[in-house]
Amino acid sequence: MKVLVVKDMQEGAKKGADVIEKIVRENPECTLGLATGSSPVAMYQELSRRCKEEGLDFSRVHSVNLDEYVGLPGTHEQSYRYFMDSNLFDHINIDKKNTYVAKGTGDVAANLKEFNEVLDKADIAVQVLGVGPDGHLGFNEPGDTLYECAHEETLEDSTIEANKRFFASKEEVPTRALTMGMGNIMKARKLLMIIGGNKEEAAKRLLLSDKIDPHCPATFMRMHRDAVVIIEKALADRIGYQG
Repeated sequence: MKVLVVKDMQEGAKKGADVIEKIVRENPECTLGLATGSSPVAMYQELSRRCKEEGLDFSRVHSVNLDEYVGLPGTHEQSYRYFMDSNLFDHINIDKKNTYVAKGTGDVAANLKEFNEVLDKADIAVQVLGVGPDGHLGFNEPGDTLYECAHEETLEDSTIEANKRFFASKEEVPTRALTMGMGNIMKARKLLMIIGGNKEEAAKRLLLSDKIDPHCPATFMRMHRDAVVIIEKALADRIGYQG
């Protein structure tokens, strides 16, 4: 696992964009695994700038997203389809027909079946990851067991608490989500995580321990053949990571 310590999240965004740009330029028809959350936003802004100003071409790129809330339509401002459109897809020359975010409304079983069918066919060149304070990846919550394939997950109270800032109240936060399984994530050719802010516990367990622990799904990154973690220096300093 390669770890890059950066002075701030803006530098981290540029480093992350470098990884994705290299993949897109080498294979213009690649499939990108994308994530939502605050960590990748600046990277998406940088990719949008490179598309507009430097000719980074997404016209033949495909994408598939990690997860989606159950119960939110794609037009809802807190749905992950809406997030991807407003933070990336509306600002680059990607064909939205080539982008996939699992459906949040309708028949959950049918949506999950479709999600798994898409993942079975996808050869994800790089999977972008954020991490929850408790170490969850996507919505793979900590526990005694983890799932291989895409599944429906009941969200832990800590996850709901962390996401309530995006909603008018905690009661409005969805309690269920569809998410890639850990097997789907690990099948990607490359993993790319950006981590900063108040993620001390997850960062400690990922970077300072050699244990692979289902109670901290992020630690499974240590098993991947090509994983890159970009960490803000302030966070690295707080946990005592020396590199």
